[in-house]
Amino acid sequence: MNGKVHVMDHPLVAHKLTVLRDKNTSVKDFRELVSEIGMLITYEATRDLPLTTREVETPICATTAPTLKGKKFAVVPILRAGLGLVEGVLRMVPSARVGHIGLYRDENTLEPVKYFCKMPKDIAERDVLIVDPMLATGGSAEAAIGFIKEYGCTNIKRMVLLAAPEGIERIQKSHPDVDIYCGTVDERLNEHGYIVPGLGDAGDRIFGTK
Repeated sequence: MNGKVHVMDHPLVAHKLTVLRDKNTSVKDFRELVSEIGMLITYEATRDLPLTTREVETPICATTAPTLKGKKFAVVPILRAGLGLVEGVLRMVPSARVGHIGLYRDENTLEPVKYFCKMPKDIAERDVLIVDPMLATGGSAEAAIGFIKEYGCTNIKRMVLLAAPEGIERIQKSHPDVDIYCGTVDERLNEHGYIVPGLGDAGDRIFGTK
């Protein structure tokens, strides 16, 4: 059974994505919007976090109220563009641990190669949210999920701002147990592997390296 694709049907996300797409949006505004949209998508991606209850004293009376059960959570950005989403996730889940994974594409085999990977020691015990602004061909995402599974992780989700149908299909085939959370699904990939209409190179636009 394929993992589910959760598309954010929310006017705030739609509006902010439109501003992101605009080629005239400044680096400062682009960076802030990536973080904000990441925070909004995290809200949906954490919907199934387990709850328990505890006693609290309000100014009026004592009551029993819901609270997170304390299940461990981690966010793993794919370097470098994924770093732009981390702040938004941590604003929603401040106790989350952060791992990092860096990939490059081998010029001969065209396969993703891991050049950096550092995870929390107890990553196998945590729910993992892998973040990157774009899901284009799905090659990097497929590899990153595979590397994370090598640590023994079993509850993995993928969060992106934009996804292409080709990338979604690839992840659903190779990792059918992984749900995808995205701001929207765009039309297609062009001949260069860029999402259409997309928003350009997210890493360059986040860090001002165009």
